[in-house]
Amino acid sequence: MKPLFAVIALVASAAISAPALANQELAQKKGCLMCHAIDKKVIGPAYIHVAEKYTAADVERLTHKVLNGGGGVWGTARMVPNKDRGVTEAEAKQLVEWVLSLKKAP
Repeated sequence: MKPLFAVIALVASAAISAPALANQELAQKKGCLMCHAIDKKVIGPAYIHVAEKYTAADVERLTHKVLNGGGGVWGTARMVPNKDRGVTEAEAKQLVEWVLSLKKAP
């Protein structure tokens, strides 16, 4: 029984971590990690700080900001319009949802 439990636990953990890894890979591929990091400010804010500030209710607004750029929330640096860099609306939404999923549990 223990080996079966170990296999189930392994498969479950892979299923949970695979989407997170895939979205981090998408962030790398689309150039997001040139200005952002998960746990520290680079040019833009740390993703964990974005996750603390916003909720799922903000997904549409944040997706628009990823696509069209913006600034004024995290200092003077402005985010470039990423639709000009090949980020689709679906990818932007996927990235926003991933960033928001990084929020620490209370």
